[in-house]
Amino acid sequence: MDDYSIMEKLEFLYGGKTAKVVYKKLNTILDYYKNKIPSTNFEFTEKDTVLITYGDSIKKEGENPLKTLYKFLHNHLKGLISIVHILPFYPFSSDDGFSVIDYKKVNPELGSWDNIREIAGEFRIMFDAVINHISAKSREFQGFLNGDNKYRDYFITPGPEFDTSRVFRPRALPLLTEFKTKWGIKKVWTTFSTDQIDLNYKNPEVLLFIIDVLLFYVSMGASMIRLDAIAFLWKESGTTCIHLPQTHTVVKLFREIFNKVAPHVKIITETNVPHKENISYFGDGYNEAHLVYNFALPPLIAHSILTENTNKLSEWAKTLETPSDETFFYNFTASHDGIGVLPAKGILSDEEIQFLIDKTFAHGGDVGYRDNPDGTKSPYELNITYFDLLSNPRSNEDINVKVKRFLASQAIMLSLKGIPAIYYHSLLGSQNYYEGVKLTGVKRAINREKLSIEKLLKEINTVSSIRNKVFFGFLKMLRIRKELNYFNPKGNQRILDIHPSIFAIERGLEEKKQNLLILINTSKREITLKNPGRYQYDLLSGKKFGDEIKITPFETLWLQQYPQN
Repeated sequence: MDDYSIMEKLEFLYGGKTAKVVYKKLNTILDYYKNKIPSTNFEFTEKDTVLITYGDSIKKEGENPLKTLYKFLHNHLKGLISIVHILPFYPFSSDDGFSVIDYKKVNPELGSWDNIREIAGEFRIMFDAVINHISAKSREFQGFLNGDNKYRDYFITPGPEFDTSRVFRPRALPLLTEFKTKWGIKKVWTTFSTDQIDLNYKNPEVLLFIIDVLLFYVSMGASMIRLDAIAFLWKESGTTCIHLPQTHTVVKLFREIFNKVAPHVKIITETNVPHKENISYFGDGYNEAHLVYNFALPPLIAHSILTENTNKLSEWAKTLETPSDETFFYNFTASHDGIGVLPAKGILSDEEIQFLIDKTFAHGGDVGYRDNPDGTKSPYELNITYFDLLSNPRSNEDINVKVKRFLASQAIMLSLKGIPAIYYHSLLGSQNYYEGVKLTGVKRAINREKLSIEKLLKEINTVSSIRNKVFFGFLKMLRIRKELNYFNPKGNQRILDIHPSIFAIERGLEEKKQNLLILINTSKREITLKNPGRYQYDLLSGKKFGDEIKITPFETLWLQQYPQN
């Protein structure tokens, strides 16, 4: 750890005198953890794919859900999935885990730390660091309410002089919530809900508290740390309170700490914002996040599939560059949240975004909105499963066509340079869970159904089912992909303009003379192309081609290039 660099960051955040005190306390924390963190190497390769799941996504009566999850991973995905992102598995009070009561405990309804370690024995694990906010039921906030001086400045209670007029709002909810405390009525900052209380990083004790939590996660087996809602971390009067320099400085500080005591750990930032702002968390390529969510990808792929035109996706994909070979895009199409439309602003027109919204409503989904500073509301996310966004669940279209359409969308995600991440409902071809929305009143529940392992396995093994066709279609691509070093995330990528309905990528490595040509038909018609090179053999289907390449509706080709003799 560069002492000078650390001190510079602490001085920027807190001033010179306080920084010295904070630095001394920080070193005490590092000394405590330095012998508790395993020494290991972790570099991304083509063999790496992430599965995104809740701890209780798959359940069995009478068994800890984390145990059930482990068995499913071990029996069906070992060797194909290398990293498991378990969404917050701590005790919580709302938002399906994202209102954390105790950062250092496993929710007993899910299992125990032994269950987490069991999964970590076969897969790398991404832990969620939900550190912008904490549950109103947490010990820390209850201490604040009860007048404990230790927690008096743990939370943000802006006075009337604090100008909130420009604050960026990700929700259509009040920014401040009134609470009765021993010090009287206080208006407390709540970015996401009245149960999710924002932490005050202007108090250095909060920063030290969170650093201790992050290092605890690493000591318990985390190889990746997801910084949830990190963009909102620091608040300053008269600003948007998003992406502030202090926030970036905190992320850089985390990176330096990991470099010192846990250099194998990768940081990923979750910032559901326009693309240019999102990629700012790469920093200079060496000093901030290792990965950023490729948030513009889900709406752009959906637009390409639904319009059968890849022009917008291709033009944007040509711009995808990272600042170093230590930084990577985290490519995904769906997650526990909705499909963000804000990241597509400036890439898709307002009319094209409205087209996606109209399709969402037509296919049985809903839309989440956010508040604007002028009092209006804007669409924020599409609440629908990705499978049903692409195919109307109310139509009588052949399910084989629906499945091929969906797998084409997933092939785009798997083929792009970066680290692919698959939400469990995408892997399993899940459709809209209307009952969940009805039971909870939460729009996002449409894509958060918890599945019975017995029922799930029966559906997976039913040849005519959507789950069977999607699951085994996915596994086939994963099995072949992990053996092809063309897909190494440090390799090369070139987006080609071949046909409006064909998403075309050339992938390769500097030291190899061969490339892989990826052709994905986003339309429901067969397309014939002139072979652009010596691409003769499709690694997915085994088909061979000569001067012409025929691509069936929604087909994906991974074409091997043979060098001249």
